[in-house]
Amino acid sequence: MPAQHFSDYKTPGQYIEKLLIERGWDQKFLAYWLNVSQTIVSRMMSGARPVDAQMALGLSEVFGEPAEHFLMLQQSFELAKAKLVTPQDPTRAAKATLFGNLPISEMIKRGWLKVESAKDVEGVARELERFFNVSSLDEIETLPHAARKTVVVGESPEKLAADAQLVWLYRAKKIAEEMAVAPYTQFGVRRAIKELEPLMVSATSCRKVSRVLAAAGIRFVVNQTIGPAKIDGACLWLDENAPVIAMTLRHDRIDNFWFTLRHEIEHVARTHGQPDQMTLDFELEGAKAGVGQNIPEEEKLANSAAKNFGFSEDYLGKFIARKSPFFREADVLGFANTVKVHPGIVVGRLQHATERFDLLRKHLVGVRHHVVAEAMVDGWGNPAPVD
Repeated sequence: MPAQHFSDYKTPGQYIEKLLIERGWDQKFLAYWLNVSQTIVSRMMSGARPVDAQMALGLSEVFGEPAEHFLMLQQSFELAKAKLVTPQDPTRAAKATLFGNLPISEMIKRGWLKVESAKDVEGVARELERFFNVSSLDEIETLPHAARKTVVVGESPEKLAADAQLVWLYRAKKIAEEMAVAPYTQFGVRRAIKELEPLMVSATSCRKVSRVLAAAGIRFVVNQTIGPAKIDGACLWLDENAPVIAMTLRHDRIDNFWFTLRHEIEHVARTHGQPDQMTLDFELEGAKAGVGQNIPEEEKLANSAAKNFGFSEDYLGKFIARKSPFFREADVLGFANTVKVHPGIVVGRLQHATERFDLLRKHLVGVRHHVVAEAMVDGWGNPAPVD
């Protein structure tokens, strides 16, 4: 019969008893060599007295076995006893992961969670339940479930960034639920596209975007990005007749604003994701757009609509062919005047088409302060007025 390893025993006492039997010793003999009372040895053998580091060293000297063996058995025995008397919470790990992955501190700062500090664990738990509209933390479904309903277009986000994206979407959806807009129709969406095109001529005209979309039955939300989440825009549906476009304006440039907006409008126009899927987009333009991934057909359609909004991609291509490699400011301004859009929109598309991102950058003006003037906004120090 093969010899047993020390780890085959459940307690230090069992292992010591085996060593005594092998040597033909008794507890009195062991007590003598350890220079302790027989009572101490008896209690140690029964598990009533733990084997501490000092005793493990004595046992090692007597039996010629590593002291670590006795200590490891004692630790294993103590853990087994604790499991018997300590109530176990099978959801504890999931809850800890949830707290670790969500941008709790920033959610508090943004007013999304109404507690003073992330250190108030019970308060944070209650607020998370309210935020996600669930009765317990166990029901909070971040990525594992929500990802099945969310198409994330862009580079694959890390876990922390992905969960922050879903938190952002929950907030955008909650804000949209509080908004009142005109009845939604497909005709209204196409009409809105026609009405938006003339607004591309100036930065100040961007303030009218929210009212044009509202008249078409589209809820427009500007929600500042949160934590490590990279987000440009999103399309979601409250129901089959309630589309929502949410944007972050994290790239505060007139060209990026119109590209992202038109991209999301195309998702709405084609009822992409209806009724319960959300499309979340980032890095829609430039070198990172679609790199290393198979772009879904609906994203290709949305990108094409955005690239041809205001003026066609072919028309820009002919301009590049005539003027390349030198693009004089006067020529670019003339092109913008011809197609009746802000010069920054032309410059932005020209930069991406030629990958010359230093070209006429002064025309890439910001529009956020214009857009938020009439839109439903959450961020930049002002939480949206929702529960």
